[in-house]
Amino acid sequence: MPETIAITGTRSTGHHPDQWYATAFGSYLAPFAGPRAHFFLGGAEGVDSLALMWLAANSRSAITVVVPATVAQQPEAARAAVERSRSRITDIVELQSPGLHRTAYHARNRWMVDRSELTIGFPLAAPDGTTSRTGTWQTLDYTASLGKPRLIVPI
Repeated sequence: MPETIAITGTRSTGHHPDQWYATAFGSYLAPFAGPRAHFFLGGAEGVDSLALMWLAANSRSAITVVVPATVAQQPEAARAAVERSRSRITDIVELQSPGLHRTAYHARNRWMVDRSELTIGFPLAAPDGTTSRTGTWQTLDYTASLGKPRLIVPI
């Protein structure tokens, strides 16, 4: 069983109620969330924040939050999730990017994947059931390019 897991996912989560995500995380994160597990999360809004709060409340796993610049530069909802989960966060990594742009987020995602044995991705599913090519997919593709396993849960 992998012990280091990166979580990636969409920022667009308003199409499901919070309980839907709690159930999904119970199904797809809980099996990996043992006391020896270490999760890397991006510290953004959406799946990152929801997964952080779920792991903080429902696991004894180590949790590292990774941000492209600083936590202070993250959106309010993401900062609030970090603050609510602070007592359960093992480490916060601020990569100090000079700006918040696509390249900085990709560097953050690669940083997490490089340190993980498995990536669990929650990409946004289109109404027809397909998924778009987003940062979540770029992270999942990067994981595959390294020959590492990935679990994909379209939401």
